[in-house]
Amino acid sequence: MENATLPCRDLFDIPQGVLYLDGNSLGPLPKHAPARAAEAITREWGGELIRAWNTAGWMELPLKVANRIAPLIGAAEGSVATGDTLSIKVYQALAAALRMRPDRRVIVSDSGNFPTDLYMAQGLIDTLGQGHVLKTPNPDDVESAIGPDVAAVMLTQVDYSTGRRHDMARVTEAAHAAGAVMIWDLAHSAGAIEVDIAASGAEFAVGCTYKFLNGGPGAPAFIYVRPDIAEQVQPALAGWLGHEAPFAFDLDYRPAMQTERMRVGTPPIVQLSLLDAALDVWDGVSMAEVEAASARLAEVFIREVESRCPTLKLKSPRDPAKRGSQVSFAFPDGYAAMQALIERGVIGDFRAPDTMRFGITPLYLDDADMTAAAKVIAEVINTDAWKAARYQVRSRVT
Repeated sequence: MENATLPCRDLFDIPQGVLYLDGNSLGPLPKHAPARAAEAITREWGGELIRAWNTAGWMELPLKVANRIAPLIGAAEGSVATGDTLSIKVYQALAAALRMRPDRRVIVSDSGNFPTDLYMAQGLIDTLGQGHVLKTPNPDDVESAIGPDVAAVMLTQVDYSTGRRHDMARVTEAAHAAGAVMIWDLAHSAGAIEVDIAASGAEFAVGCTYKFLNGGPGAPAFIYVRPDIAEQVQPALAGWLGHEAPFAFDLDYRPAMQTERMRVGTPPIVQLSLLDAALDVWDGVSMAEVEAASARLAEVFIREVESRCPTLKLKSPRDPAKRGSQVSFAFPDGYAAMQALIERGVIGDFRAPDTMRFGITPLYLDDADMTAAAKVIAEVINTDAWKAARYQVRSRVT
């Protein structure tokens, strides 16, 4: 049945005949977003030219969009900044955290974290050259790895591969008990599950907007800074739009007030316009409702797939409270099987070495979609359709 209290598929431009279960990688296009982007390109850029920074509100757009994201992650107005990429925001948050704990040299993450977060940490360690080390225990062992030598704990709340969910409140409490700074990556949380970053007490959070927030490929990232520390944070990447007065053109950096100091370069206006339009979908939507609907749909999907395809092994936690808004199954030939599914209109994705991922998004999916997708999966797996030669050819993006 339809999720009656949530927006429906009609708000999104999803091709006819497609069951889209990959919103955890790239959200679909909201139907009204192209018109907003066209306005930014044609009327604002084309008609106003450089005047649009003032006349079209371009300079205020990053903060406007940030304040629309804030309630979706349980943050206060003014505590979120948008712009740049998630990798840049990870770097900013971690660099600031290490400066806050100058006498400590350990960063704790986990072995399930998205690789770019770990790459950013490793690159920062090499740049600082001060003997910092990155520890990546198994996700279940993170809390026991947080000791008095830890400067920062940096975790993705929902695992990108399995959908496993960390207990944000409990881990943050453990980090603070040890005197460490807490950083959460909300890439697979924002727009997917209910988050209360303010209540957690974490110092920083970062995230992207092209997954569950449907901002489009390359959509700008966001960073949250706990309000009570915002004016003490010293950005490692001190860009001119994070300056207190960018158009004073001072030769020395003076950070802007509050979280705006975490801005770096010129904001991507067309992408921000698309994201601003995409966020209209969330007006009047409760994240608690979204999470509950997602959990229910995931239960239907797991039941339907397991009853039809015993060779697929569930990799996601079975307990909905420990899972984000995705379901992952292991299959040795998962890449080929996913290509066969995509050709048949069931779009998920694959993560090496053996994971088939399916995003569960109740904004445009319902029970009937879960059952229909499971039937196609069964046809592909049980008939060995995935063995066709064309499905074995690897593309650059999986």
